[in-house]
Order: sequence, then C-alpha cells, then structure tokens
Amino acid sequence: MSAVAVLGGVSPTPGTVVLVALLAGSVFFALTAAVGFYRLPDVYTRSHAASKSETLGALLALAAAAVAFGPSQALKLGLLTLFVLVTGPTAAHAVARAAADSGIEPWVRDPEVLADGSGERGEEVTER
Repeated sequence: MSAVAVLGGVSPTPGTVVLVALLAGSVFFALTAAVGFYRLPDVYTRSHAASKSETLGALLALAAAAVAFGPSQALKLGLLTLFVLVTGPTAAHAVARAAADSGIEPWVRDPEVLADGSGERGEEVTER
C-alpha cells in the first residue's frame, strides 16, 4: 500500500514530512526519558535521563510547532525554547544538588559482581 493511499489520496508535502519527523523524534526522546526515569537506579542517574532526553524531546516538539505554525509564532516559540533550555537542566541540577546535600550516595555497581553478572572472580581474561 502506498503512502498516498494511506493518507486518503493526499500527497504529503515536504513540510508535513519534516513535521512528522520532528514529532516522531520528540516522542522517541520523551519515551526514552520516561523509560530512563523508571529503569535507572538512583536520583542522580534519573535526573540525568530526565534532563537530557526530555529537554531534547521538548525542543523537537517546539521545532515541530514552528514548522506547523510558521513565522507568525516565531517569537513565542523562541521564548519557549529559551525557557526549556534554561529550566530543564537547572531543575535537574537542583534535584541532584538537593540529593547530594541530603547525603544520598550515588549508586555504584557491587564490586563483587563482574560485568558478565556471574558474581565470581576468576582468572584474568587474556586475548586469544
């Protein structure tokens, strides 16, 4: 089935293709941030996942809005972009600083568990 048939006989414009690509990237990075926030072990790595991925996802969504709305909304979208770039990483830094000031230790891998997960210390692996 062709793309034209899926879209109901309408051929996609280059602007529509860019818009869909930006939105797909935004959703991908937002989901990556959510999965990282759920799966990572401590507050420091979680704040890292939330600040990096979610900021990029929000910026891609704002870029998609700029493509969709055109230059008439450029000032508003530019201010929103500046706001996201300043507040996202700042909030993550504040959370990490508060955790450090509260005495929360960063998660470290158990030294008794090897990278392969066997939990046994064996002879040093040499190249073969």
